Amino acid sequence: MNEDSTSGAPRGGDLVRRHRLSTRLWHWTNAVTLLVMLMSGLMIFNAHPRLYWGEYGANSDQPWLEIGSNRQGRGMVKIGPAIVETTGVLGVWKNPEGEVRRRAFPWWATIPSDYSLADARLWHLAFAWVLAVGLLIYLLLSLLNGHLRRDIHISRAEWRPSHIWHDVREHARLRFPTEAAALRYNVLQKLAYAFVLFLALPLIIVTGLAMSPGTDAWASFVTELFGGRQSARSVHFITAFALVGFFLVHIVMVLLAGPINEVRSMITGKYRLPKEKGDA
Repeated sequence: MNEDSTSGAPRGGDLVRRHRLSTRLWHWTNAVTLLVMLMSGLMIFNAHPRLYWGEYGANSDQPWLEIGSNRQGRGMVKIGPAIVETTGVLGVWKNPEGEVRRRAFPWWATIPSDYSLADARLWHLAFAWVLAVGLLIYLLLSLLNGHLRRDIHISRAEWRPSHIWHDVREHARLRFPTEAAALRYNVLQKLAYAFVLFLALPLIIVTGLAMSPGTDAWASFVTELFGGRQSARSVHFITAFALVGFFLVHIVMVLLAGPINEVRSMITGKYRLPKEKGDA
C-alpha cells in the first residue's frame, strides 16, 4: 500500500512512505484494544462457559459449545456431540500458586487474572467504546483520504477466479511482491482487510449491543436480528475467534515477509522496497 504520491516509479531498495499517520495510530490502538477486549471477554465467558442458539440459555438447556470439566475432573471442550480433552489448558488448569481451578479459560488468558466478572465487564465496556469510536473515525478518514478506494477496493479483474488462484499459489510458495508491486495489496490481502473492516469488527460491535439488555429499550430489533440474545452471544464468540485467526495469520505473514521492515513501516511509515532476487 502506497499512501503517497511520488514522482517516478519507486525501485527495489528505495525507502518510501507506506502508511499514513492515521493508519499507524489506528493499527496499534486497535491491536491493544482487541487484546484487552479478548482477554476480558474470556473472563466474562468464564462466568457461563456455554453457548446456545436462540433467545434463552441456562444450565438445563443443551449448548452447542461448552468448555468445562467432567465428573472425573478432566478439562474438556464439547462442540455438539464431539468432546476433546483439554486438561491443563481449558476447563481444568493450575494457577501460579499451583492450585487447581475449574474454569473455561486459564488465568494467563484473561483480564483480570483472578476471577471477577464485574471487573471484566468494566474493562470490556470501556475498550468497546475505543473500538467503536476508533473504527468509525478510521473509516471516515480512510474514505476522505482515498485509502479505501485506492488500497482496499477490489477491481473486477481481481475478482476473476484465475487472478485469485494465482495469488493463492504465490502465497503458498511464499513468493512476496518486490519492487513497486510491494506497495500494493494483492487480492487476498484486500479480502482479508475488507473482512475485518466491513464485516468482523462491525459484527462484533453490533452483537455486543444485541447482548445488552439496555439495547431493548431503544433498538430491540438489533437482538431480534440475530434470533435472540444467546444467538448474538454465539456469533460474538465466533467472530472474536475469527479475528484471533486473522491476527495469527497476519503475524505469520509479517514474520515471513521481513519483520523489521514490516514493523518499521507501521511505526514510522517508512518502508524499504524489496529487491528482485538476484539484484545487487
